[in-house]
Amino acid sequence: MSWDSYIANMTAPESDGLVLLEEAAICGIVAPESVWASTSNFAMITAAEIKRLASDRKDFGQNGPVIAGTKCRLIRDNMDIEGLFCMDLKTSADEGGNTFNICVGKSIKAIVIAKGKKDTNGGQVSTKVFSIVEYLRKAGY
Repeated sequence: MSWDSYIANMTAPESDGLVLLEEAAICGIVAPESVWASTSNFAMITAAEIKRLASDRKDFGQNGPVIAGTKCRLIRDNMDIEGLFCMDLKTSADEGGNTFNICVGKSIKAIVIAKGKKDTNGGQVSTKVFSIVEYLRKAGY
């Protein structure tokens, strides 16, 4: 199955022409963990990062995850809650002092990761992720 169309759909402009996402990826969580499709910077997501995001996240409140080499802090973890399946994160500040909202959603066999543009709010990012996660769950992925 080609996953590139899912990434293209997530990163496509909205009906008003606004582009909400800067980066997106779909990663398999069944060993061997790997990136199935992604935008350029999220191609650097490692198997260890995928495994950590998809498994025990109990220490994320104190020691947040790293995604494609970028340290993040936990905002909210609803990844194991039926009907939500998403975790909201915020990146550490970049060299320009900017932070970005990230959402990680979990289906049965994959995680979907999206990073918003500078002015994209967390709700906009999680809405994009949730729609893909919901579709993948219904399709058995």
